[in-house]
Amino acid sequence: MSRDTDVLVLGGAGVDTIVYVPELPLPYADSYMIEPGIRTRAGQTGDFVALGLNALGLRTHHIDMLGDDPEGELVRALHREKGIALTAVPQPAGTKRAVNLVSPDGRRLSLYDTSRAHADDRLPEPVVRKLAESSRHAHVSITHPCAFALPVLREAGVTLSTDLHNWDGENVYHEPFALAADVVFLSTAALTDPERTMRGIVERGLAEVVVATAGADGAFLLTDGALTHIPAVTPPAPVVDSNGAGDAFAAAFLFGWLNGEPPRRCAQYGAVAGAYACTVPSTETAALHRDELLTRAAASEAATANQPRGGITDRPHGTPRPVA
Repeated sequence: MSRDTDVLVLGGAGVDTIVYVPELPLPYADSYMIEPGIRTRAGQTGDFVALGLNALGLRTHHIDMLGDDPEGELVRALHREKGIALTAVPQPAGTKRAVNLVSPDGRRLSLYDTSRAHADDRLPEPVVRKLAESSRHAHVSITHPCAFALPVLREAGVTLSTDLHNWDGENVYHEPFALAADVVFLSTAALTDPERTMRGIVERGLAEVVVATAGADGAFLLTDGALTHIPAVTPPAPVVDSNGAGDAFAAAFLFGWLNGEPPRRCAQYGAVAGAYACTVPSTETAALHRDELLTRAAASEAATANQPRGGITDRPHGTPRPVA
């Protein structure tokens, strides 16, 4: 069977309106003057993963539901501009949209419009199957209705990854994604015991690798029963926005993983790409290209080799300790 696509990205297409605010939480006031302006641009989690993969030279195809509306046209235009194949399934409710409030230190508060979806939304099974059968790997966003595509993807024989974002470890909505994927990404932000959650994903599901990102504290990698701390990488410029950092991390990790790199190096790639993403304003869509990623990763790896490691390093299963 020909696998002409490296990564099929499912879901996560949409539009964000970016509002830079003086602080978060934002105190109540009758009005605020937004000096940087208010910008609307295409790009939600699936879009950003697809952009990152494409910039790294991986043949990428994106499928999601889009409305016949101005927001949908922004998403289509972004894919045309970047040369990323897009299958747009009609969405009568309209294209997904959100408002992101961004503070001066780069933190973000997202307000999602849940009216642009229906409970019975589905990606057409024959279309998903055909795309999956011509792909090496599928990255599945946790946006509705991607959960219903998981069995089809498994039957097609592709490996799977997903990003659970700020899962609390208990919300049942996330479980089908967590337990079906070979590679699982998530954030430590809402976890009281990240290590327990990571090991639970491995023990109950199919994951070979689980990565928990922890912002300025780096990330934690669980593979072959060992939990390893991945130090944060110093951003190449001032941090202006954390939006898209997790998506950049996932794309760079998958670049390494699909090229047969060991998981620790894949995580190093992710840390480099995530740090770079924090220097890109939310109003822009930019991703590291392959040569720049490899150069920055080599420099970061050399610098890390000369420093003592902190945190958790290669502890075997059976000696648990919270990573928070």
